[in-house]
Amino acid sequence: MTFKTLDDLTDIAGKRVLVRVDLNVPVKDGVVTDATRIERVAPTIRELSEKGAKVILLAHFGRPKGEPVADMSLKTIAPAVEDVLDQRVHFGADCIGDKAKNAIAEMSDGDVLLLENTRFHKGEEKNEAEFVKALAANGDIYVNDAFSAAHRAHASTEGLAHHLPAFAGRTMQAELEALEKGLGQPKRPVVAIVGGAKVSTKIDLLQNLVTKVDALVIGGGMANTFIAAKGVNVGKSLCEHDLADTAKAIIAAADKAGCAIVLPEDGVIGRGVQAGADKDVGGINPTPA
Repeated sequence: MTFKTLDDLTDIAGKRVLVRVDLNVPVKDGVVTDATRIERVAPTIRELSEKGAKVILLAHFGRPKGEPVADMSLKTIAPAVEDVLDQRVHFGADCIGDKAKNAIAEMSDGDVLLLENTRFHKGEEKNEAEFVKALAANGDIYVNDAFSAAHRAHASTEGLAHHLPAFAGRTMQAELEALEKGLGQPKRPVVAIVGGAKVSTKIDLLQNLVTKVDALVIGGGMANTFIAAKGVNVGKSLCEHDLADTAKAIIAAADKAGCAIVLPEDGVIGRGVQAGADKDVGGINPTPA
């Protein structure tokens, strides 16, 4: 696996560097309650800033579905980024157009600017060519440090890499190197643990993993899709029932490759979704739905 990193970047003082980061952090009453994702990308931001680059942060927050939503503005996140970096973070009220252009024009070398939620535009998740070009117009260099969002081929995570010189940030570099160590020439047995809400966003990943690892442990909401595909009644739990055939295909591919798929064997069943609802704990019902 070969890719360029910040070590390959030289003479970047004054250059506009678009840095894709993951700032989709938990917020309560307008305050970030867990800054872990900000802390993980801080080394990349600091390094670029210290080298004199104009650091322009691109990120998403929530699921605004291509429209501006006030409580999904990244302006809420900016103070937490400032706290972690211990540095002023300027804010641009849009990620493209005049608002972004004017905010960038006011930057000095080493400044950090956070642009507004990329998902306020439909072109982001659709990876539309014109939106990608509009984003690319704001930068000279592209750095992707959003590993946790890199499985989605969106404009700011994939499209930009085709328009600007592209490099991996320090978080992305560490994750890719860990993957190479674990999947390129691993010491067996190798176990991969995958979680999350949806199978639909990780189909390619799961299909690839079952051919490379000895066991695949699936948790989170996506486990319910596999459990349901095996004929178990998962009730009203989060589940992509329409992907039952996909789950069965992944299970079949795993069997063929000699990869064991490990799913939860017990669970908590609630009588409602409200706090304090009665619960039962026990084995997952093996009886087909």
